[in-house]
Amino acid sequence: MKQSMLPIHYAARLLDQAHKAGCKVDDLLDKLQLDASYFEQNNEIPALKYGEIYQLVMRSTQNEWFGIFADGKVPLGAFRLMCLTLLNCSNLRQAIVRAGEFAEVCRGLQVRYLLQANEELANLSLAPSRTMSEQEFAKKVDEAESETLVASMITWHRLSEWLIGMEIPIRKATVTFSKERESIPLVLPKVEYFEYAAPTNSISYDVKYLDYPIVQNESSLMSFLRTAPYHLVTEDPTHVSTADKVRNILKRDVSGNMPSAEAVASQLNVSVTTLRRQLQKDDTSYQKLKDECRMEAAFHYLGCLDLSNNDIAEMLGFDEPSAFFRSFKKWTGQTPGEYRMTISQDH
Repeated sequence: MKQSMLPIHYAARLLDQAHKAGCKVDDLLDKLQLDASYFEQNNEIPALKYGEIYQLVMRSTQNEWFGIFADGKVPLGAFRLMCLTLLNCSNLRQAIVRAGEFAEVCRGLQVRYLLQANEELANLSLAPSRTMSEQEFAKKVDEAESETLVASMITWHRLSEWLIGMEIPIRKATVTFSKERESIPLVLPKVEYFEYAAPTNSISYDVKYLDYPIVQNESSLMSFLRTAPYHLVTEDPTHVSTADKVRNILKRDVSGNMPSAEAVASQLNVSVTTLRRQLQKDDTSYQKLKDECRMEAAFHYLGCLDLSNNDIAEMLGFDEPSAFFRSFKKWTGQTPGEYRMTISQDH
């Protein structure tokens, strides 16, 4: 089975950041059943494995905003609480303002996405919260890695896209660092105009999107949170294989209501025969991708202590908890209970 892949430097950089944050990388690799030679011998890493690394690092550092521009550690669970507050907003404009208000009170964040709009463009820039002076913020921006600044902007922008359920084309992006400082290319949406060494780190797009309604709810939020926030900066919408497109559709809902192959083919504007043929070229299948999405979701749900194994089985669309137990054992070699004991040791 050919899995969705990411450049190996994503994972290597993540582990380097974890080392700088005080994590014992060898211990992390042991838990992931990897060794240092893996990063020397491979050019890519499965997206699912990258997700495991990211979630393990977040738990180990107790920082949910790890690798994204902030002033300190953002407590685990803060991102979920922020998203819950945004679901009740009537449109994207209100959600962005409310997200900024959340950033003002969230311990560890202290960096907000500031909205300024005219009749044509909405401009969103990284800005300090009220608890940080302009001088402190400028110093922190100057010291930040270029990739971290870009990751932060992408994260906020793709959160906006998720909220309204559609792509928001970027008209202009500006960054404060020079082109020479951009050492590792991160996935960046297509931008009409990009400016280096600018006064602010910002993104601009058509102002009409601010009036688009919020289309997500608590049910879709559960699926979104399985991989947030790391997947917001690793998915490249301009260069996505058929297998990745199918995964992106399937992971929106991993319950028993997952769409059929025919429904997915319709969304991609191809026949189901063409879809199956393209997936076969990617050395995978619709059923294998469904299983992969369910497994990814299971990893996340098992980390939620308020969910029982029976709850998770139901959320994943299994008719009986025993069917979930058998599938998870087949995927990982562990029972759900054994996996939970493993991750509890990381806290």
